[in-house]
Amino acid sequence: MKNISILVGVIFSLIMTAGCKKELLDTQPTDKYNEGNFWESEAAVGAALSGCYNPLTTDGLFGGEATPLWEETATPNAYNYSNAMGFNLIAEGRQQSNNSGIIAQRWHDSYVGVGRCNTFLANVDRVEMSEDTKTKMKGEAHFLRALYYFMLENYYGGVPLILDPPDLSTQAALPRNTREEVVTQILKDLDSAALVLPLKYSKADLGRATKGAAMALKARVLLYEASPLFNSSNDVQKWQAAADAAKAVIDLPGTGYGLYPDYRGLFLPQNENNKEVIFDVQYIFPGLGTSFDLIGKQYNTNAPLLDLAQAYYMNNGLPISDPASGYDPANPYSNRDPRLYGTIFFPGDTLMQVKVTNTRFAVTGYGMKKYTIYDKGPAPAGQSDLKGGQSETNFIILRYADILLMYAEALNEASGPSPEVYDALNAVRQRVKMPAIDPSVTPLTQAELRQIIHHERRIEFAGEGLYYNDIRRWKTAETLLNASIKKYDGSQIEVRTFDPSRDYFWPIPLTETDLNPNLEQNPGY
Repeated sequence: MKNISILVGVIFSLIMTAGCKKELLDTQPTDKYNEGNFWESEAAVGAALSGCYNPLTTDGLFGGEATPLWEETATPNAYNYSNAMGFNLIAEGRQQSNNSGIIAQRWHDSYVGVGRCNTFLANVDRVEMSEDTKTKMKGEAHFLRALYYFMLENYYGGVPLILDPPDLSTQAALPRNTREEVVTQILKDLDSAALVLPLKYSKADLGRATKGAAMALKARVLLYEASPLFNSSNDVQKWQAAADAAKAVIDLPGTGYGLYPDYRGLFLPQNENNKEVIFDVQYIFPGLGTSFDLIGKQYNTNAPLLDLAQAYYMNNGLPISDPASGYDPANPYSNRDPRLYGTIFFPGDTLMQVKVTNTRFAVTGYGMKKYTIYDKGPAPAGQSDLKGGQSETNFIILRYADILLMYAEALNEASGPSPEVYDALNAVRQRVKMPAIDPSVTPLTQAELRQIIHHERRIEFAGEGLYYNDIRRWKTAETLLNASIKKYDGSQIEVRTFDPSRDYFWPIPLTETDLNPNLEQNPGY
């Protein structure tokens, strides 16, 4: 999709969000598009579908300057000293309906995406074109609508469930549907999409939603539904459903999915669309970029914390707290899990041929390497700050390692330790040559294996914005976010707080409740 004109997609998508107002005159202008003359060609349909993808790149979702990277700073992994997009307010438990940019922006941008998908689905049949192509495009729109609604229900709970094109007269005063009703529609959309989407694309169509993407997002939705935040009674059938959904992706023939052999290289632009990527957001310079590189190397607003650095085990598989691990306090970053070196810069490391001092990353002493092009050597030719600080690295929403760890987690919760759980878990560990966990040597209980899987998710996905939702759905945020955060040397930055009676969900933005008093606010806000 990087070869699709971003400008054309935006222009046509703006038309769809304008509502369904009639022209006052019966005549239609011929020098511009409107609702009356837009839906007349296959090219227009393609542009409209591009408009459905476009909200993925916005500040509220997976783009803007660095929104998905800043989400990590609402966790014990990182710190956002500038409070960019209001994420540090969330980390501190001080978010309100009117004081955090991401809270209002995510609601707005998700509903822009919903509205565009609804408009597309309501109008695409007006255009004469190949039915096969049309059916596939509908599948893409259903996938995207499911993704936008997943973002809404996951952060805010129940939201108005709208399946028709934007219409102020009928939608402006809608109350919230239950979260369960929204999830039911998400799963329905994903099943519809999976039935018609292709297994893969090539060339200019890379980045479009596939059958595997729809199935993978379904696995994530079901995993969240099975987790303690949404499954307080620990219904084992929900865990089994999540395990089955993840296994269906693993067993899906013809996709070529697998673990990319180079963990660091997985997040570099030259390796985009590799076999591990199931669905990502496509960026290209100068058409549409992010500030991922600039944030990581210079502004340091997603600065890793000491707690994350210490969470990486030694390369023999033992935590640094274990006396048998071989950890040397004088050389704290030696012989660690290789994912440490692929994720963060630390004092004594090398950045672009220069040693990283204690003050190079002044905020915490650490810098986030993942999702930047920078490493030990010089900046890659043609991929430096000469691009004005703009990054074109795609942001990965769903990748195969996540499917494996979803499967391991869900199956362990459903039926306890098994060879299948160990195989999925060890596949991810051994990609970076961490030792396999051998149950014949160290038999583990379900609870012990749960903690290992939780740790594995933290390390594997550090810097990718997943840990915030993990500690929410596990309901461990009330412990992990009621704690101090520290720099590399152990000095305290601040003490965070988390109120379990309200902070597991975000407030409905004040701008929305002002416009629609029927939107009941979440408790505590």
